[in-house]
Amino acid sequence: MTTPHLRRIRSFVRRPGRITPSQQRALQQLWPRYGVDYTERRIDFDHMFGRTAPRVLDIGFGDGEALLTMAANRPQADFLGVEVHEPGVGHLLVLLQRANLDNVRIVQHDVVDVIAHMLEPECLDTVNIFFPDPWPKKRHHKRRLIQPEFLSQLAGVMKPGALLHAATDWAPYAQYMLEVLDDSKDFAPADEGRLASDPLAARPPTKFERRGQRLGHQVADFYYLRKA
Repeated sequence: MTTPHLRRIRSFVRRPGRITPSQQRALQQLWPRYGVDYTERRIDFDHMFGRTAPRVLDIGFGDGEALLTMAANRPQADFLGVEVHEPGVGHLLVLLQRANLDNVRIVQHDVVDVIAHMLEPECLDTVNIFFPDPWPKKRHHKRRLIQPEFLSQLAGVMKPGALLHAATDWAPYAQYMLEVLDDSKDFAPADEGRLASDPLAARPPTKFERRGQRLGHQVADFYYLRKA
């Protein structure tokens, strides 16, 4: 008897979007400089960036403006951005060229696969998950990125004491995030002293945040540390 293949539930839907001519050119011309093709081989961060530095994973960076701001403000750190939507990747490539930054690399792929196959155990100092899709309908809650299994996988590639910073402007998702994080055996809330002394804890505003604020949404930020 053949065991049926179970399709993994994904936290995103690929939306084609509109790619501008400049974004298309960036995808063609700048990918060799900033892009990292998905492969089932572990990333050597020291080789990729040519140095040893704090490493930040930015999951679902959207249009890339917040990631660009963080990278420009923290040149001492190296950033790996993971996004599935092509227009956002193209936009970030344009921004990186204009700013002439070299401490950002991009993977255009599902972050679950990237964590499973491309990241070494305990290699990350910070993980940012800003404004993931809240999947507000109850029947879609299973698609939410912040789930117990995902947090367990994520913890495996974070150093002990590494910071997880998540944010949402959707109140029901904020409550759900809080419950899942508090129940996790791998994470504990970060204290204010740690956050005040960590330059990677600051978050610039994002396009999604500004849109949510115009709609009257309240933004919730969560700061948790990977347990030893």
